[in-house]
Order: sequence, then structure tokens, then C-alpha cells
Amino acid sequence: MHDPISRATGSVQDRLRALKIELPSPPAPVGSFVPHVREGNLLFLSGQGPTRADGFLHQGRVGDDVTPEEAYDHARVTGLNLLAVMQEALGSLDRVRRVVKLFGMVNAVPEFGAHPQVINGCSDLFLAVFGAEKGRHARSAVGMASLPNRITVEIEAVVAVED
Repeated sequence: MHDPISRATGSVQDRLRALKIELPSPPAPVGSFVPHVREGNLLFLSGQGPTRADGFLHQGRVGDDVTPEEAYDHARVTGLNLLAVMQEALGSLDRVRRVVKLFGMVNAVPEFGAHPQVINGCSDLFLAVFGAEKGRHARSAVGMASLPNRITVEIEAVVAVED
């Protein structure tokens, strides 16, 4: 892939425009949970999947009917959904002090081993949007035998926020 670290100055909205990114509407929860919970200065984001703005849901198993490169793009789509939830929760992405942690799950065949490279799709996006200081985060990237609705990836996040 490429070096995603943005050294751009200005607001997060300015960076999104420079990157030609338009955030989708935040996905509605499917079930009896909320998309985010704030506790003190931490915002916990429920797991999101690779649903495009037009409603299309990326499905399949990486290493079977989905390539690692396609799954990288699916993780990026998932990152856009996480950004949309952050925006809804905070009113402005400029209130993000730092992305603290991502937990990425990849629906993959048992012999697949490049889970970190797939979840880089989301991590690279966050670095480009927030820059190195705010966007670099701790992370786990694991394989799963299945994910809800056969989605290719699911990612959850913890974000430190400004008051």
C-alpha cells in the first residue's frame, strides 16, 4: 500500500475535502445496542462493517472469494463508517484528541495470515484523516471463522476526545 500519514494542517474537515472524502450517514445499529458510548474522555464505537453509502454490503471470506486487496478496501469503507459515527457522536471530528485503539476482525479462511494488512485499510485512513499525532493507534487484527451477515471485516474503535 502507501504511506498514509497526513502532515496537513487545518481542520479534519479540510483534510477530508483534500482527500476527496465525503462521509456516509452513520449506519443504524442492527439490534439492541447503541453505535457509541462515551465514558469520560473516551468514546467507544461499536463494531462497524463494510457497508457502502449506497447500502451495498461487502460479503465473503478473505482467501476464498475475496482477495486481501479487496478486503483492504472493505476495511477502509468500514473506517469511513466509524468516522461517520464519531462525527455523529461528537458533532465535529476536530474534537478527536487521539485514536486510541482499533480492534479489527477479518472473515477469513483458516490458512489466511495477512489480517494486519487487511485492517491497514482502516488504520491508513485514520492516519490520513487525523495525521500521525492523533491518528496513530494501538491495534489488534484477528481472523474469524465468520462474521455477521458474512461481512468481510468488522472494526471497533476507542477514541480519546476533547471536552
